[in-house]
Amino acid sequence: MSLRKEKEGWSEAPVGVFDSGVGGLTVAREIMRQIPNERIVYFGDTARVPYGSKSKETITKYSRQIVHFLQEQQVKAIVVACNTASAYAMEEIERELDIPVLGVVKPGAKVAAEVTRNGRVGVIGTEGTIKSQIYTTYIKEMNPEIVVQGKACPLFVPLVEEGFWKDPVTDEIAARYLGSLIDSDIDTLILGCTHYPLIRSTLGRIMGEKVTLVNPAYETARELKELLTAENLLNKKGQGLGNNRYRFYVSDMADKFQIFANSILKYGILSARKINIEDY
Repeated sequence: MSLRKEKEGWSEAPVGVFDSGVGGLTVAREIMRQIPNERIVYFGDTARVPYGSKSKETITKYSRQIVHFLQEQQVKAIVVACNTASAYAMEEIERELDIPVLGVVKPGAKVAAEVTRNGRVGVIGTEGTIKSQIYTTYIKEMNPEIVVQGKACPLFVPLVEEGFWKDPVTDEIAARYLGSLIDSDIDTLILGCTHYPLIRSTLGRIMGEKVTLVNPAYETARELKELLTAENLLNKKGQGLGNNRYRFYVSDMADKFQIFANSILKYGILSARKINIEDY
């Protein structure tokens, strides 16, 4: 353990959370629910979204810049709240940091491997996440017998960001995307993009009651609590609401980000500050 972690009061430092845009707010929301004493510094890379169609090299570069920014904010741990960045940049980030780092892929893969009954798991996500086969890799490490089928669903992200969470057009597109997964008789479906929990009711209705939906945002917050507890970094001191408890930064479109965040976060956000992430 680094000397920095052992600093007096280090457990009261914030957790850094980052995503390619607004989707990671579903992870931040779960952290707020499950570990309410924790402070959060959130960064959404709204100028360079989406990550799903970009190369591993580009995503790794972007992730490093964001991590440098979060380090300046004196965070005690970092959550990579983006499936694509978790798939492509986690190894490099973990190697370069001396604080705990947690992605959203492993927690979701672990639960899917545990809950599947017939050994057939589906994964939906961005093109980058599905192409990386990162969920397949982790699931088969736990149980080589499980059959994993991935499906890229690129239109879900813009639909979610436009607020079409319960709209006929979302239903129609979801039915088209999910048809092949229904036909393949999966009994577990991983929501492999942090936007997707916002259309969970639609996905659940189309897949049917026999299919268990795995929300990596929920599982990541649960694993973060276990990790902070094990590292003696869990914040036991209650926090009042205000800018100092939850801070939000973006690389562009702060006003639009704030409107979206206020639509899904229980407490809303007081402000979102735009920064030039290229400086990092």
